[in-house]
Amino acid sequence: MTNGSGVSRGDRNRNARLSRLRSAVPVSNAVVGIDLADRKQMVVVCDHDSRVLARRTFRCKAWDLGAALDWAGDRATRAGFGGVTVACEPTGHRWRVLGELAADRGMPFVCVQPMASSWARKSEDLTSDKTDDKDAVLIARLTAQLRCYLPEAVDETWGRLRHLGARRGQLLDTHIGCVQQVRDLLECVWPAALTTAKQPFKSVTWVAALSVLMGRDRGDFARTRRLGKDRFERLVRVEVVRRGRIRPCLRIANKLWTALADPAGVTAHRTGGFERISWILDDWDAAKSNLVEVEHRMTIALDQLGLTSLVTSIDGLSPVGAAAILAETGDLTRFTSARAIVKLAGLAPRERLSGTFTGKARLSGAGRPGLRTAAWRAVWGCLHHNHVYIARYQHLTSREHNKLKPTQAQTVIAAALLRQLWAVVTTGKAWDPARAANGIIGIEEAIVA
Repeated sequence: MTNGSGVSRGDRNRNARLSRLRSAVPVSNAVVGIDLADRKQMVVVCDHDSRVLARRTFRCKAWDLGAALDWAGDRATRAGFGGVTVACEPTGHRWRVLGELAADRGMPFVCVQPMASSWARKSEDLTSDKTDDKDAVLIARLTAQLRCYLPEAVDETWGRLRHLGARRGQLLDTHIGCVQQVRDLLECVWPAALTTAKQPFKSVTWVAALSVLMGRDRGDFARTRRLGKDRFERLVRVEVVRRGRIRPCLRIANKLWTALADPAGVTAHRTGGFERISWILDDWDAAKSNLVEVEHRMTIALDQLGLTSLVTSIDGLSPVGAAAILAETGDLTRFTSARAIVKLAGLAPRERLSGTFTGKARLSGAGRPGLRTAAWRAVWGCLHHNHVYIARYQHLTSREHNKLKPTQAQTVIAAALLRQLWAVVTTGKAWDPARAANGIIGIEEAIVA
């Protein structure tokens, strides 16, 4: 859609982005493309036509690249340029070191996406050759074409929140992995245990009883039966209290006791399997304990940013869920529109239009998988407490025309959550359910208005 000037909102946003990039990559500056590695750094100085003015290999760590930047600046000055713009791929953490060294020298710093370098490498000479020399030149060429971006300037609190979010993701992966491993092992050596509770891994009693069986008796069922049912229940009660609950569900405990006599399973692997399960349960408990601490620190960081009251005004969105999303996005005020965040999460539809042909739109799936996962997890809580989202979900899954599957509807809600989160943070106004109910499409305008 365009206005009277014939320029769409997308055109204006793109023009503004190009203006910001041009200020960082002016034609008066030479471009320094650096291919970063551990101990070998390839540095090239190019003009805006990708002609190499100087090339040199520095065998040093990233922290010692200051001399390389000074050398590049001197070569650019000799070639008649007023300065240099430093560019690299944001791989690992070395690019952050390079960015700090460039900032200390007053040199503009930009990044080139590795995916863009990969595509350019394939189209360069159709050989897909990958060498440090060619990669450095490609980085410089893409920068001169403004196919780069300005990295986010992160302060201490935002940087801490990002690292806490990464740690939380690791702990969640460990937590989920432990559950899958225990399930797989029990299906092999003692499948009857998995039928004693409807959702065994969500039952504190079931986990406590399994911990008693694996920890005290190492899975020796004969020894457990000699213990007696009453004493087994007392041990389960103690374990349940240790895990923060008041009393166990004796029905589940009794079913586990009865399952001790079930012979199903590969008995030859029971001893080793139960030993592994006892270690996995220890890892699981450690991951849960660390997860609680990390999430507590994330909420503290969210308070320090002054965003807790704003983000939690969205019904069903917890401080931890909002902090997990913001840990992936960074400061939302750096985005010019809510759609930019949806694109970053890979939740934006990919249109297929050409002439009279209209293809089926699908999600792009690009961007940050961690942001997509964080938004997806946050939706589960919202669909239990947010009446606007609940109504929208029911409409999407029950309408006659273009009815969506449950997972597709949850994806739509996840994209809407990201749009609304951007709106409340950038405007500083609390979430208004009346305005949010105006629809998922154009939710940005509905809230900001």
